[in-house]
Amino acid sequence: MAEAPITPKPRPAAKPKTAAAKAKTPTKVTVAKKTPVKASSAAVAKVSAPTQSKVKDEMSNMKDKAAETARSAAERGKEKATEAASGIGKMIRDSAGSIDDSIGKQYGDYARSAADAVEGFAEKVDAKQVDEIVDDARNFVRKSPAIAIGAAAAIGFLLSRLVRSGRSDS
Repeated sequence: MAEAPITPKPRPAAKPKTAAAKAKTPTKVTVAKKTPVKASSAAVAKVSAPTQSKVKDEMSNMKDKAAETARSAAERGKEKATEAASGIGKMIRDSAGSIDDSIGKQYGDYARSAADAVEGFAEKVDAKQVDEIVDDARNFVRKSPAIAIGAAAAIGFLLSRLVRSGRSDS
């Protein structure tokens, strides 16, 4: 039969015999619990009110700066789009004469009317403020969301092709 191992019992700590030995033994120290001090809501409001107004002011300033940056970028974009559309209209108009000679006068007239339409579009865009253009775009999207999504997809496709062709040229 197997015997169970014998485990020794822990001994009680020896009591110090001298006063010097008693001084070296650690004594139990009790620490009073600190109760958290709760600030009144009025005190918190007094402290946080200036901070909140500073944050609101900074956010308002950032919003204004962002709006101004976006507006100036939109103005530059409008100018570039107007110049590009005018250039395309001029290019179509210039090619109308050679279309007359090679294909026929009827097709040259189509080219001239297309040039008129593109140039008219450029003039309309140039005459409007950026806010008016944004409002017109919003109204168009509300009235014809399917056309707006299709146009956005087509423009995205064309832009991606332009970017790819620009990268392969370099």
